[in-house]
Amino acid sequence: MKICVIGTGYVGLVAGTCLAEMGNDVICVDNDVQKLEQLKNGNIPIYEPGLEEMIKNNIQAKRLSFTPNIGLAVKQSLICFIAVGTPQEEDGSADLKYVEQVATSIAKSMNNYKIIVNKSTVPVGTGEKLRELISGLTSKKFDIVSNPEFLKQGAAVEDFLRPDRIILGVESENAKNIMLDLYSPLVRNQNPILTMDIKSAEMVKYASNVFLAMKISYINKIANLCENVNADINQVRIGMSSDSRIGTKFLYPGIGFGGSCFPKDIKALINIMDENEIDSEFISQIEKINYEQKTRFIERILNRFDNSIKGKTFAIWGLAFKPKTNDVREAPAINIINELLNLGATINAYDPKAMDNARTIFKDKIKYADSYYETLENADAVILLTEWNEFRRPDFERIKETLKTPIIFDGRNQYNEEYLKEIGFEYYQIGRRNEENRVNGVNGINLDSKRGKVCAQD
Repeated sequence: MKICVIGTGYVGLVAGTCLAEMGNDVICVDNDVQKLEQLKNGNIPIYEPGLEEMIKNNIQAKRLSFTPNIGLAVKQSLICFIAVGTPQEEDGSADLKYVEQVATSIAKSMNNYKIIVNKSTVPVGTGEKLRELISGLTSKKFDIVSNPEFLKQGAAVEDFLRPDRIILGVESENAKNIMLDLYSPLVRNQNPILTMDIKSAEMVKYASNVFLAMKISYINKIANLCENVNADINQVRIGMSSDSRIGTKFLYPGIGFGGSCFPKDIKALINIMDENEIDSEFISQIEKINYEQKTRFIERILNRFDNSIKGKTFAIWGLAFKPKTNDVREAPAINIINELLNLGATINAYDPKAMDNARTIFKDKIKYADSYYETLENADAVILLTEWNEFRRPDFERIKETLKTPIIFDGRNQYNEEYLKEIGFEYYQIGRRNEENRVNGVNGINLDSKRGKVCAQD
C-alpha cells in the first residue's frame, strides 16, 4: 500500500519503518529538514533496539523515504497517518494544534479518497473535530480512523510487528476493510484486531495507560506499607502476581514511572473527567503516589547521612526513565538528581544510552562517566535508578573497594540483600524495612516545581 506518516517522532518513526518492513511504500514527513537529512543517512535521533538497521534496510530497498513536502506525500498515498505531538496544556489537557495543522494540510493536498489515521494520543471526540475540520476544506471523500499506539519504549519494534492487539476506530466498511488488510500480516499469531467506534478507540488509549500507571502506584504504596509493618514487598509481589487475574506486568516496586506517556495521559484523563463532571480524585492519587515515591527515596538517602549530604558524592547508575531507551522525559532520575544537587551533593552519572540527552538538562552541573565503574571514584554510595541489564551483575568486590563506604541505594530492587550484607554492604531497597533507615513519610521535599511538563513530541 501507499502510505505517508506525518511526524517522525518516536511513534511516527517506529510506525513508518515497521510499515515499510511489511512491504508497503512509506513516505515519512517532517518539517525538520536537518532531522530528515540525518534519517536519510541512517542516523536516528532515538535509541530503540533494531530500529536503526531496519531504517537502513528499507531505505536501501526504496520502501522508506523522507520528505518535508506534506502535499507531495499526501497525493501519493492512500493512507495518511498523523503521528505528531499533543503537548500538555497548563490544565493538563492535550494541545491539538499540531494534529489540526496536519489535518488542514492533508485536506488542502487531497487529490482523491484518503483514509486519515490518527495515531497521536488525543482526547475523546477528536475524530469528530477532524472530520468537521477537513470537510470544511475539501470536497474529496475521506474517512477518519483512530488507531492508538501501545508501543513500549525499548521494545517498540517487537510491539509493532507482534502486537497484543490492534485497535481500530472506524466509521465506514471501506476504511475498515482497508485497515484490516493493512494490518492482517501482523496478527497471524491470532492476536486480535479490534474494530469499534472512533470515540471508544480514543478512550482505549487513556484507559489502558492510566490503568498500567495505577498498577505501578499501587505496588509502590503497598511497598511503603511493607516497610512499616516489616514485610518484604519482593515476597508480597510474588504472592500477588501468582494470581492469574493480577499477573506480573507493571507490578514491580521502585521509584515510580516516567516517560512521555503515563504522566501526560494521567493529567489528560483527569481533565477529560473534570470536563464531564466525573470525580477524578482516584486518578489524581496515582500521580500523587508516583511523586511521593521519589521523595521517599531521597528521604531514605538523607536518613542514612544524618539529614545532610552536603559535600557527599553519589554514583548514579541510570538516567533514562526505563532501560533500552535514551528517553529522559519525566525520568525519576532527573528529579532525584536535581534534589541531590540542591542539597549540596556531587553527582557522578552514567547511562548506556541517555548521556547526551542528560547533558542537555544538567549541562556541567554533574560529572559524566564513561562507565558505571568510573562513577565510583570518590563516591560515598551507589544509587541505582534505571535497571539496565549491565547493572544487574556488577563486580561487587570492585565496587566495595572503590567506594568510600560500601553503600547501595537500589531504586529498582535488583540485588540480593542477604548476599550484599554478607560481604559487607549497606543495602537499601524499596519495600524492605531497615531499622536504621526507616522512612515514615516525606518531609516537604519539592523535587521540581515544573513536574508534570513533558516534551511536545510523542
